[in-house]
Amino acid sequence: MELLERMAAALKILAHPCRLKVAEVLQREGSMPVHTLMEKVPLPQATLSQYLNQMRRAGLVRAERKGKEVWYEIADSSVLTILDCIRRKTGQRAES
Repeated sequence: MELLERMAAALKILAHPCRLKVAEVLQREGSMPVHTLMEKVPLPQATLSQYLNQMRRAGLVRAERKGKEVWYEIADSSVLTILDCIRRKTGQRAES
């Protein structure tokens, strides 16, 4: 049951277009700091940071401090599986 609860929590976090976009950008481009991610996902810094913290607490992304910046990357490959399943179902590819 624990696995299903973790999966449900992950899906709940990803059930928002902007958080899916964050996951997609991190999948495509790898690790990056918040200011670079803001260029790819047009959200205010506070909102983006809130989404990243939610995703980090759920274990979907991990954060690493590099100097004064915090860099984020995908921590759980199931996020990538979910994105790939959505793309296959809709017949779309990752956005550039």
